[in-house]
Amino acid sequence: MSVVTDPGAYWADLTVAEKGVSAGIALFALVLLAGLFTGGLAPAYFLYLVGLAGMYALLSLGLNAQWGFSGLINFSVAAFFGIGAYGTALASASTSPLAGGFNPMVGLLVALVFAAVLALAIGIPTLRLRADYLAIASIGLAEVVRIVILNQDNWTNGSAGIRGIPSFFEGWPVLATLPQTMPGITVTALPGGDIFLGAAFWRAFLNVALVLALVAISYYVLRRAHQSPWGRLLRTIRSDEDLARALGKNTYAYKMQAFVLGSLIMALAGVFYAHLNLYVSPGDLDPITTFYVWVAVILGGSGSNRGALFGGVVIVAIREGTRFLNAFEFIPFDAAPLRLLLIGVIIVLLMRFRPEGVLPPQRELIWPGTVDEKPKQPESGVRDTKAGEQ
Repeated sequence: MSVVTDPGAYWADLTVAEKGVSAGIALFALVLLAGLFTGGLAPAYFLYLVGLAGMYALLSLGLNAQWGFSGLINFSVAAFFGIGAYGTALASASTSPLAGGFNPMVGLLVALVFAAVLALAIGIPTLRLRADYLAIASIGLAEVVRIVILNQDNWTNGSAGIRGIPSFFEGWPVLATLPQTMPGITVTALPGGDIFLGAAFWRAFLNVALVLALVAISYYVLRRAHQSPWGRLLRTIRSDEDLARALGKNTYAYKMQAFVLGSLIMALAGVFYAHLNLYVSPGDLDPITTFYVWVAVILGGSGSNRGALFGGVVIVAIREGTRFLNAFEFIPFDAAPLRLLLIGVIIVLLMRFRPEGVLPPQRELIWPGTVDEKPKQPESGVRDTKAGEQ
């Protein structure tokens, strides 16, 4: 059934968790719109937040393809994110110390190739071993990539970072000049005063369209893969790798495929970030990014693509929303650093009350009616039924 054709039945068919998530998303959207209409949020910054949420959704989808599907513990999310950002920056930026000035599409391809090579380099020696070794190796990989980017001035400009990165649509017909050619629009009669939608707004609008397209493609690919025989085998490997081997499956090859696929999606997030921010630096490879993404996947539900999207949005809401807490005068202390405390509280509550996540993956795999419902108990036992028939 569809939400468009029969919204009442669609809502009734949702589980309690899904209704809560839907209500939460609607409330969050209303808060953002209220901030926009009252002048608390600039239109361009509003779209920037949407783009940032899409970026974290991409990172969460990539990690979900590794940990949620096949149980691969990857603590180098920030490394693949940085490889994507620096790959496209080195290829397309005007200040690139290597070979800049290429079209951003070339930068996208370069970033994906770098990410695939790095994933193979770390996966070949570790994926034949147990998950603990991959976790240890991935922690080292993240730090090695960050240190190399920080210290290799002749390759990456070191701590100065790379500037002069063009927008993703630079050189494209029509889209390259769309923000400048679009007429300025003034929205009046709003509580916070007039809102002017100029070139900055249309540029941010193109960025949001880009990240939504990347998220939609990644989600579609992972959803089809999750429901395919390939995805079922990955779930078997995650649950019992010895069983998959006993069935004659090459578990090493399947884990490698999942690891590379997730790494490419993480690199896509880095590419988007580079062309969104127009500047990258070693600070963008902060390990806290990996922590945020892991929390997003655990919050949404390991193995759930919908949960990865939801977790990414929640992380951005906490990370960016806490910046505005200082505007409330009744809070007597600096509330902005509370984001890590709030995330810690979320983790504790999840482990206590819903360890499977807010949106577990079962609903994406089986009939909706069998999820979150207890089996019906028979009114009488088998012997009572037979006695009644006699």
